[in-house]
Amino acid sequence: MAYVDKEVQAAAKVLSEKLKKLEDKRAILRAPELVALYDRIKTLPAGERAAFGKEVNQLKSKLEQLVRQAQSFKPKALSSIDITAPFDINVPPEQKPKLLTADMGSQHPLMSELATVLDIFYRMGFTAVESRELDDDWHMFTSLNFPKDHPARDDYDTFVTDEDLVAPAHTSTMQNRVLKEFKINLENGKPIAILLPGRVFRNEDLDARHEHTFHQFEGVYVDKDIHVGNLLATFKTFLQEYYQQDLEIKTQPFYFPFTEPSFELALSCPFCQKKGCHVCGYTGWIELLGMGMIHPNVLKLAGIDPIVYTGFAWGCGLERLVMMKYGIEDIRHFHSGNLKFLRQFSLEGIWYDV
Repeated sequence: MAYVDKEVQAAAKVLSEKLKKLEDKRAILRAPELVALYDRIKTLPAGERAAFGKEVNQLKSKLEQLVRQAQSFKPKALSSIDITAPFDINVPPEQKPKLLTADMGSQHPLMSELATVLDIFYRMGFTAVESRELDDDWHMFTSLNFPKDHPARDDYDTFVTDEDLVAPAHTSTMQNRVLKEFKINLENGKPIAILLPGRVFRNEDLDARHEHTFHQFEGVYVDKDIHVGNLLATFKTFLQEYYQQDLEIKTQPFYFPFTEPSFELALSCPFCQKKGCHVCGYTGWIELLGMGMIHPNVLKLAGIDPIVYTGFAWGCGLERLVMMKYGIEDIRHFHSGNLKFLRQFSLEGIWYDV
């Protein structure tokens, strides 16, 4: 419809564009541009009002017609889709997505590196028991000698469900279980030597070194006459085997409720051999994990006499080990789903274009 009056013509153009974008089409009939046109009639000379008003009414009638058409619109019937069928039944060949075949895949780098870690500890006499991804307060805190008022029990520090189940912040939640289950080893003159791999969850501020979800592996070893020297020798042996080079380690005192004494362990930087680089902050050392001798209270709660038996435990982040091994600068790469990052670890290092 053509409008003679330029003012009505300009308003019609604006209203037409606005109508296309509105979800509630009836709102166009209350548009300020249309209201302004009716208000304009009152300001015109008497001889011009009729012609101007007629064009405004025609514009409103046209808008009402468009609104009715939009409300009565019914989408055309579409053919049904079988969501259980493969793509080739529902999709024309030219529209099929390009998918990677199984022979082009590979293990996630964390899983392949975990297999390496497990192999080393298997050869050292350890048995692996997978950790849980949901546990209870007793195994998360009480069995590990956490005081009732410890800040880690607060909801803002640990993920807790409405059913009061806990997303484990460490694989130590399995300690009491494996100590009880393998206590028979001690009675038969054998040690308890268990590795506990699994995913853990923490309320962390995310950055290049911290994630809310990551992997940890815990070591638990109990026998007669076990001391700190056994702990340090065990883990140094593991680190040198994992990084395939001679390394130095050092400890400093720390506090964990479930170990006494407790330590933080650092290893000499495998990238610069203690000369100083950006990875180690030019100190020559990299802080790696917490460890210590299992607290007597933890042993008692598992039914093990701490006067007869002693043991050690550690908890190490898998991502941190892998980041150091391959020079990965950001922990968030592991869970990003970034194919450019993951393809670097595909079989034989082959890169594939999709």
